[in-house]
Amino acid sequence: MSAGRKALVTLLVLIGLVALAVGVAYFVVKGGSLPSFIPGHKAGSSTYHHKRGLIAVVVGVVVLLIAVISASVGRRR
Repeated sequence: MSAGRKALVTLLVLIGLVALAVGVAYFVVKGGSLPSFIPGHKAGSSTYHHKRGLIAVVVGVVVLLIAVISASVGRRR
């Protein structure tokens, strides 16, 4: 695997893991307790953001799948 491809796979894995972490945060943290840099933060809100959480989890899984596929393409058996 070339250095460029290895860097791309590493970047995709990091993005995928961050997206999964944000998705889990949307499911377990109320809107008022979310960090202010995460979209959906509303001061005093007591609701959970299930749709945003689901989208973030799906995006994370898709990005991780792309990382696995790009890491395995061109490998010899």
